Amino acid sequence: MEIYKAKHILISEEDDIEYIKEQIDSGKSFEDMAKEFSECDTASNGGDLGTFSSGTMVAEFEKALYFMQVGEIKYGVKTKFGYHIIHRIK
Repeated sequence: MEIYKAKHILISEEDDIEYIKEQIDSGKSFEDMAKEFSECDTASNGGDLGTFSSGTMVAEFEKALYFMQVGEIKYGVKTKFGYHIIHRIK
């Protein structure tokens, strides 16, 4: 069983992904972008999902996490909830 720690930004419009990526690439913090753009209730704490085990999140989200390196950010993971920008912490 995998244990993950991650943050995410959930958006409904795919068109917003590139703008958010540009902002993060230019130095804005992931947490600030989550507070500003995320449509998830985790937005107020910078998108922090805490620590969780495999089998907790929807399959597409977990599959992306599984293949990510710690510290990596993945843009545009589509799930039934919308589009996720995921930052793997652990």
